[in-house]
Amino acid sequence: MTFVVTEPCIKCKLTDCVEVCPVDCFYEGPNMLVIHPDECIHCALCEPECPVDAIRSDDELPEDQLEFLELNLELAEVWPNINVKKDAPKDEAEWRDVRNKRKYLER
Repeated sequence: MTFVVTEPCIKCKLTDCVEVCPVDCFYEGPNMLVIHPDECIHCALCEPECPVDAIRSDDELPEDQLEFLELNLELAEVWPNINVKKDAPKDEAEWRDVRNKRKYLER
């Protein structure tokens, strides 16, 4: 089992979650974070830390977010690890309530 970073993270990329992860399984892309599923120990510490509710257990993924399980694995293999909180993007508040952001994902 693993946790998955889903679509609400795109363009928000808040890093509150990375500091609580005991195994440093978060990876940072240009405008989103992902969790490496082979490293996640399913401790659930990150889930309540996400201000935009972007982190979900893989067994509780909504149907429209299932593709993010594969995306997290794929992108965690190429993006650098992150384990310290960073400043939020300057425009993240504008993106918090935007839906259907998949097209904005930068690889």
